[in-house]
Amino acid sequence: MKRNDWEAAFLNLFERATAAWKAGRRSPETMFSADDAAFLQTLGCSAQELFDFVDDAQCCGEPDAPTVLAVQAIRREHFIGVMNGRATGRVASMGELPAKAATVDGIPWLPRIIAKARLKLRGEMPSDLMYGCGGDRDFLRGVRMTLPQFLTLVRDSGADDRRIVEAVKRSAQAS
Repeated sequence: MKRNDWEAAFLNLFERATAAWKAGRRSPETMFSADDAAFLQTLGCSAQELFDFVDDAQCCGEPDAPTVLAVQAIRREHFIGVMNGRATGRVASMGELPAKAATVDGIPWLPRIIAKARLKLRGEMPSDLMYGCGGDRDFLRGVRMTLPQFLTLVRDSGADDRRIVEAVKRSAQAS
């Protein structure tokens, strides 16, 4: 599938999912057909992940469709280019994540969002966890970054947590 084809199909699905949410179909099982779920799998996205984005967009007013598309483009590129389109088959447990109160260099939430971004890139998110939740969005606003920017930073930094921490500090201090 060509880049523009998958993007158009994804945005169309986001719009249909939003209409389903407004019609009262507020679960991944009722929001998406089997074909929708199969399409999402080709992108390295689960129905739960897209449901979470749609649900937050409707309940909280964010993230918007272009942001969701940008996040999914990063995940898709990693899924196809690095993972050869194959899921790891692993789902992380919530207990593996740093606590919400965990800090690094005095920055709360940063250890947690780093772990969440890595899980998102690998497609190992538990169903009750969301990369881009309200806490993530609030944190990123505070450090002047977007969901796609942070996911790109984590992808490009690999296992180098210090690189991520320093980039976040620089971004937070930028005027």
